[in-house]
Amino acid sequence: MGEKPLYYGWCGNTFIFASELKAFKVHPHFQPEINRDALALFLRFSYIPAPYSIYQGIYKLPPATLLSWNRHSIHPQPIAYWSAKIAAESGVAYPFTGSENEAIVHLEALLKDAVRIRMLADVPLGAFLSGGIDSSTIVALMQAQSLQPIKTFSIGFHEQDYNEAEYAKAVAQYLGTDHTELYVTSNEALAVIPKLPSLYDEPFSDSCQISTFLVSQLARHHVTVTLSGDAGDELFAGYNRYFWGRSIWHNIGWIPKAVRYFTAKVLTSVSPKAWNQGVATVDAMLSTKLKLAVSGDNLHKLASILAVPKPDIMYADLVSHWQPHEAFVIGSSELTTVLSHPNLWASLSDFTECMMFLDLISYLPGDILVKVDRASMGVSLESRIPFLDHRVVEFAWQIPLSMKIRGNQGKWLLRQVLYKYVPKKLIERPKMGFGIPIDSWLRGPLQDWAEDLLDESRLRREGYFHPQPIRQKWDEHQRGERNWQYYLWDVLMFQAWLAEN
Repeated sequence: MGEKPLYYGWCGNTFIFASELKAFKVHPHFQPEINRDALALFLRFSYIPAPYSIYQGIYKLPPATLLSWNRHSIHPQPIAYWSAKIAAESGVAYPFTGSENEAIVHLEALLKDAVRIRMLADVPLGAFLSGGIDSSTIVALMQAQSLQPIKTFSIGFHEQDYNEAEYAKAVAQYLGTDHTELYVTSNEALAVIPKLPSLYDEPFSDSCQISTFLVSQLARHHVTVTLSGDAGDELFAGYNRYFWGRSIWHNIGWIPKAVRYFTAKVLTSVSPKAWNQGVATVDAMLSTKLKLAVSGDNLHKLASILAVPKPDIMYADLVSHWQPHEAFVIGSSELTTVLSHPNLWASLSDFTECMMFLDLISYLPGDILVKVDRASMGVSLESRIPFLDHRVVEFAWQIPLSMKIRGNQGKWLLRQVLYKYVPKKLIERPKMGFGIPIDSWLRGPLQDWAEDLLDESRLRREGYFHPQPIRQKWDEHQRGERNWQYYLWDVLMFQAWLAEN
């Protein structure tokens, strides 16, 4: 599934490989050259997808492949030993035919064994716990198989919109784990930022990298190995885009493209700030959920996908930031990725399953697993992920979509397993994620740091980016007209990495 990295390439006449890019720098003939095409991919996805790396001629070994080299192998090609594509196609073609209760029992048994195997360790063991469905399921199955309270860890933020620690604590108390939590101040979180370029080895800009590092650092004070609940969203339909992406296309796909395009133009003719001010005037009449749905940024996001001709292009827009690349990265051209290579996709008729599969082969290995692996290994903590057990992955694809999504809620089958161990009332709440308040920090404690990295003369001197669109987004963010936190964080993480390399 791509849990661990391996980089390889040529350095003169020497074939080199390592689990970290920084290892190549000790070779006396290594002369790194930034791959502008890979940089363009980074701005689009917030990570550099395999097989590319930030350096020309250095590649990442893709998930579930091996590389054979001998003196006659000038350009060795990765060979697959397992295929997510085959697993998805086979699972959908030959679905689980038992009852819902039988599916619950089977999934519980599979997950329990996947957890048991990963609990085998001759060093102290623990688990990350956010209080969400995925991590709570893993912790519940760990505690059910342990004679002692297992050690669990979570971090909290004083900004309530980003704080999940209270939910994690409630789950920990119910299960009887030995729970440790740490409330992090903005200064403690900001202190992590200078470590990120070295920690992640190449540009990487999922801002949850900060909180992931902090919880790894907390856990490492007590244990050497942790289990986590990553990959539950991709396997059991947890992301919001699986619901509203499907719903949007169902509702707009039949409308003539010209009408959708005109509607998009109308929506974007009003600035996000003006939309927000309009919503504020009728604030008392709207529910919290509706206020979020009609925020200016969300309406502009909706406009950007209204005129797309096909659902797969809509998915690509949903997971993309800066595009088109040539407008931002000087001298870049478009590289092919799994998202632009339909012959690499599983043959699936349902749009939601297509999105889940594409996340499984792109976002999961390129973002989620990179984030967890580098953060944990940066503090010498081994992270193990039971959901990545190939038996769990293969069974997840056999489960009919009707057992994953009920109404507008995902992970139905996984929830039924969890509810055997934890009361529903402790789990049911809106999905929050594991983020940090980057948007407000860029207008506050991070403003001077970011302004220095985004200085127009600096951008021109370095010669990688066209400064104008970056400065425009920075100014709009500072004025509160738009929330460009994710786009700006992409550029800032490259700039910070460049300053260190």
